[in-house]
Amino acid sequence: MIKKRLPPLNWLRSFEAAARHRNFTLAAAELNMTQATISQQIKGLESQLGCALFIRLPRGLELTDAARAYIPGVRESIEKLAVVTDEVFGKERSHTLTVRSNLVFFNTWLAPRLADFRHNYPDIDLRFTSNIWLDSVNKEADIEIRYGKGMWPDLISDRLTWDQLIPVCSPQVLGADHISKDTPPPATAEELSEHTLLHVIGYEEGWGYWLKKLGHHSIDASQGIHFDSLITAMEMAVQGHGIALSRTSIASTLLESGRLIKPFEGGVTTEEAFFIAIPSNKPIQRHVQAFRSWVIHQGQNARY
Repeated sequence: MIKKRLPPLNWLRSFEAAARHRNFTLAAAELNMTQATISQQIKGLESQLGCALFIRLPRGLELTDAARAYIPGVRESIEKLAVVTDEVFGKERSHTLTVRSNLVFFNTWLAPRLADFRHNYPDIDLRFTSNIWLDSVNKEADIEIRYGKGMWPDLISDRLTWDQLIPVCSPQVLGADHISKDTPPPATAEELSEHTLLHVIGYEEGWGYWLKKLGHHSIDASQGIHFDSLITAMEMAVQGHGIALSRTSIASTLLESGRLIKPFEGGVTTEEAFFIAIPSNKPIQRHVQAFRSWVIHQGQNARY
């Protein structure tokens, strides 16, 4: 079988832009060319490949079957070439990595470990933004730290935590200076009905899930104070305002420091976890892969 000669890069760039815009005029404006030049390059590409790539319509373009099959490889190749060009010849060869992270995960798990990453990758600048609610893929972030079951469209996710749900509270709650002085501190799960429960909206595995798993069906799981972020609920627990349900990966540093304690034993294994996620439709740049590999390694070390 005779191999086709590789077309000129300019022709392929014109084809990719025209296929994306479905319009020669818009493709020409993006590439700073005339419409006539775009049209001429597309005709040259079609001639070399031996087939039509576009169906010309009164108000735009439609891709032929051959074009639909060809465009993913062309687009991926152009993107990879852009990435490697930037990595090799980019200004000062430095990179800024944008990480969008769950706030409480950043404060209690990621931040204490970042010195190691910065020591090993001093040429990578870091930029962190926070997320509370998960929406569509954030286009500005190179990497996201998400909480859930790891199944999000258009994302490749790797698990970072293997948690148990545990009740936590301030030492004040078990001491003589606890806020609800008329209520004895809880010694068992059955006594939780006498105390303020701190809830986090949006988490499937909350107090209701925990109580059901441990067989405590008579306790009202809805009473207490509700928050839209786990970091707020944890801070309220530290301040002695009630009992929160935390993940072991999040609570470990607060338990070690003594700011929080477990009022009694009772852990439930979670199905949800924290994940690192990257877009599945973009080439993985070197600095993105460096952080991804590092944080996955940190998660494995924390597990064992």
